[in-house]
Amino acid sequence: MQYRFNILTFLLLSVLAMASCSRKTAPAGSETGSGKFRREKGKASYYADKFDGRKTASGEIFRQNKLTAAHRTLPFGTMVTVKNLANGKTVTVRVNDRGPFVSGRIIDLSRAAANAIDIVKQGVASVEISYR
Repeated sequence: MQYRFNILTFLLLSVLAMASCSRKTAPAGSETGSGKFRREKGKASYYADKFDGRKTASGEIFRQNKLTAAHRTLPFGTMVTVKNLANGKTVTVRVNDRGPFVSGRIIDLSRAAANAIDIVKQGVASVEISYR
């Protein structure tokens, strides 16, 4: 009986030791240990009205009146602040789709988000995005 107790104790301590040595890594776009914002500059566009009501890559239904966006790599649910470099206006959106798939563009915005930073008329604008 003592032998089994020693084996179980050894196994438990081994598991605890290995677990304490593992390192958790944060996915891209999540809060880092320093809590600093990551930034990207590029072009933003917005979705055409024909996508309203369709499923996004996350499985959510796309709505033009919501503050959402598409990004190629950020995890779904990441909150991103988008700043229009021409006028300084900002909007915070939630990533719920993949895209844009046009060279040079870093984010696709819903119409509501595009309205908030005044890019609907020109369709594409230079922006800086920031996220944790």
